[in-house]
Amino acid sequence: MVDYYQILGVRRDSTADDIKKAYRKLALRWHPDKNPENKDDAERKFKELSEAYEVLSDANKRSIYDRYGKEGLVGSGHFPTGEHFHEPFTFRNPEDVFREFFGGRDPFADFFGKMYSSSS
Repeated sequence: MVDYYQILGVRRDSTADDIKKAYRKLALRWHPDKNPENKDDAERKFKELSEAYEVLSDANKRSIYDRYGKEGLVGSGHFPTGEHFHEPFTFRNPEDVFREFFGGRDPFADFFGKMYSSSS
């Protein structure tokens, strides 16, 4: 069973800020660009981190996940309480989650001195 809290290394009662800090630290560590010697493992881990953050950072998705697990987000949507997600949740591209988290900019530019031009 997938445990998003374990993936991010946070407790179930963690605040949104705790989740954000954990994702930031781990996403920077496991980003595939920072792990060229271990790209396959880094891509897998980065995808897991982004998926966990995408769910736990959204109060509605987190509530569904806490009650029904990942199946509540991607499953059939039939639950004993009558609650359901009207359409199964589709996970976004991990790179899109990462860029959105960092405000659309490349955080590695700060580390590696990359220069980007909007005209290129």
